[in-house]
Amino acid sequence: MKVLLLSLFLFNMLLAWSSPSLSNDIFKHYPELNNAGLLMADPQGNALLELDKNKRIVPASTTKLLTAWLALKHWGENHHFRTRFYVDTASQILWVKGSGDPFLVSEELSLIAKNLHTLGLSEVKTIALDVSQFQADLSVPGSSKTNNPYDAIPTPIAANFNTFDVKKVAGKLVSAETQTPITNIAKKRASQQNVGRSSLRINTGFSSKTAEHYFAELLAVFLRQQGITVSNHVIWAKAPQKTPYYIHINSKSLGEIIRPMMKYSTNFIANQLVLNLSFEQFQRPVNFSDVQTYMETTLQQHFGWKNSVLEEGAGLSRKNQLSPQQLVELLNDFRQWKHLLPEVTSGIYAKSGTLNGISTLAGYAVDDNQQWNAFALMMQQSVRHKRRNMITQELFVRAASAANKP
Repeated sequence: MKVLLLSLFLFNMLLAWSSPSLSNDIFKHYPELNNAGLLMADPQGNALLELDKNKRIVPASTTKLLTAWLALKHWGENHHFRTRFYVDTASQILWVKGSGDPFLVSEELSLIAKNLHTLGLSEVKTIALDVSQFQADLSVPGSSKTNNPYDAIPTPIAANFNTFDVKKVAGKLVSAETQTPITNIAKKRASQQNVGRSSLRINTGFSSKTAEHYFAELLAVFLRQQGITVSNHVIWAKAPQKTPYYIHINSKSLGEIIRPMMKYSTNFIANQLVLNLSFEQFQRPVNFSDVQTYMETTLQQHFGWKNSVLEEGAGLSRKNQLSPQQLVELLNDFRQWKHLLPEVTSGIYAKSGTLNGISTLAGYAVDDNQQWNAFALMMQQSVRHKRRNMITQELFVRAASAANKP
């Protein structure tokens, strides 16, 4: 009976701490929380601290939490993306059927070439690219026309996130990655930039054909390294309806792909994932209208959300709208994959988000009892990463302390 009374007392103390009067007394110490939204909750869903928790705010890159949840829920953490290759021995055509694999890096292409050689491929007169899974020249809502890697366009076939890393040595353009040979497209694109002795990573531009052609060029180099004769002829064509000559299973699992997506906030990976999910749902060449329909409908069906807006999966769009309450609801369902989040500061495992005038942070604050408490902090002003981490830590400590006051 005494234990029950003590539990009720602590619970009432927690409710009192979450009351507007006490909350405002704490929040006034943080000017960054003006016009902000916040919710912290324990694993049972009890609010530890809240401020305008239903306020709809641009989530920025915390959108990637939703993308990760959708992908993990659909495929599972151990899913591996597959890319199919077909061969016409008479015409010596090698078809590549794009599946939107977000992690076809140089190491994977090298392995593909080695396996094709092992299977007996000796000459390729034409590389044919089947890119029917996505619509061409997709424009990600909220993206800009810059050379930066975070503005790389999504394509069904992509090498190294549709980017390359270059530098100049003795006045000559070379690859800045030992595992990645430089190609003609990379040289041409890099020659238009101010490349110096330090490495510069840029995207392949805004033509899907250029990005896909870059993949073909790079694949051809790796094939030649295996002793396979390859011409420079590249075409775009549907793959034949027959048994694949080779199916490449990416060595990275979905979990191993999502972990760096979260740590480095890789927009390309996030949007490849939601485009793939949308393709599986609609079975047609997809675009970002399909992505929005897929994301909003799926989340509404699972959580009952009726007022979320999600134009894309990376968090680039300023039209995206979520509330702290929604992010915490999602995080409570994300717990089995919490190990995929980076530790941004001591005891805080989270995904940050930054746009001009928007600073967000959502994830878990771990207490002394190793209890992972979900939180979402959404500020409508620019706040440095260290500052938002510090605010989260201090607020959580205050909330935990208040909840445990005798």
